Amino acid sequence: MKSIISFVVVISFIASAIAQEESPSPPVEEKASATVEESPAASPTEHPTATSAESPAAQKKETPAATTPKKEASPAAAKVPAKKVSVEAALKDNENRWEASYAAHDVSGAQSFVANDFIGVYWDGKVMSKSGMISEIKKDKDTYKSAVNEKLSVHTYGPGIAVVVGTAREKGTGKDGKAFDRAFRFTDTWVERNGQWQCVASHVMKLKG
Repeated sequence: MKSIISFVVVISFIASAIAQEESPSPPVEEKASATVEESPAASPTEHPTATSAESPAAQKKETPAATTPKKEASPAAAKVPAKKVSVEAALKDNENRWEASYAAHDVSGAQSFVANDFIGVYWDGKVMSKSGMISEIKKDKDTYKSAVNEKLSVHTYGPGIAVVVGTAREKGTGKDGKAFDRAFRFTDTWVERNGQWQCVASHVMKLKG
């Protein structure tokens, strides 16, 4: 009998142990956290807030932007005023253009360079005005191979007055079909009016041809 009771006690102890293992453990009370919840750590891509002394934006505001120094204009880069043409060069150019206009039967040379009050003595002794000279150019039927000035000499007589002495050499074929080679010595008097040189008087003599 005693052995039966002991066996029952053992069985009860085993059953109690099994029941305790299978029963869920009582929930553990969560203690209120005494610590303040920490803010999430900054991600690696985010930069911590920098002080005004360390912030690039602050440094940009405090440090003035570097300005590129202006290059000083070199003397060579400065605008060079147009060189004033000398009286001699201007009058020689006028004479050459005037002579070339004869060969081209172009009256614009005489109209541009001859003054309205012009007076001239032609190589045959005829006295002509500006209109008479233009008329002679229009009537000319010769064909010119060349017409150039030679040995031009400019003499000035005070501001705005000058005399040009030179020789005009002309080659070509006349209206009769015959070749010609002629030369004229001329003396032209020029006056500057309103910034433009105009021939006011001329004398021409034939040297050959």
